[in-house]
Amino acid sequence: MFKSDEDKIQDKLLLLKLKEGNTDAFDALYEKYWKGVYAAAFKRLQNPDQAKDITQDVFLQLWLKRESTNIDNLPAYLFTATRNKVFNWMEKERRYTPVPELLLQLKTSCDQTDAEVLRKEFMKACEALINTLTESQQRIFRMRYQQDLSTSEIADLLSISRKTVQNQLGKAVAQLRASMLLLALIMLLN
Repeated sequence: MFKSDEDKIQDKLLLLKLKEGNTDAFDALYEKYWKGVYAAAFKRLQNPDQAKDITQDVFLQLWLKRESTNIDNLPAYLFTATRNKVFNWMEKERRYTPVPELLLQLKTSCDQTDAEVLRKEFMKACEALINTLTESQQRIFRMRYQQDLSTSEIADLLSISRKTVQNQLGKAVAQLRASMLLLALIMLLN
């Protein structure tokens, strides 16, 4: 779909106002483009919560970088930003092996009795690792991965921004990832 010259001029004016910190300009751009950004993220992920998070991140970055970013074609910029955020999210997911999947691998590699003993030891060790996180990281991690709440639900319950939730989750997962994988390997080798 091609934009009219009027649309391009309107976008340029809104972007100029955005650079000056005009929140009305930001709101106008958000209203105009959020559906397209969300649709692009959802098309690749098929996950409405993650598509919402990515949409939020794209527009947050637009706001945060408003003074330093020169944008000639806003739809192309937003599409590229969305695509990059989706790819980054997919890359993180590939590196992350959920605990239930690790436990399933554990069960298939051992007989049932040994697997149950190892599962209990693994869960106890996982809990100990989770307890090494800061109090806020523990709370957010448990809400996300034990209560299966979305980042927006957690943000609403804790009265904090979704970006704060995402940052805390990222730090917690990064801290736990290496330790948990090492723990799983040790348990599988024993």
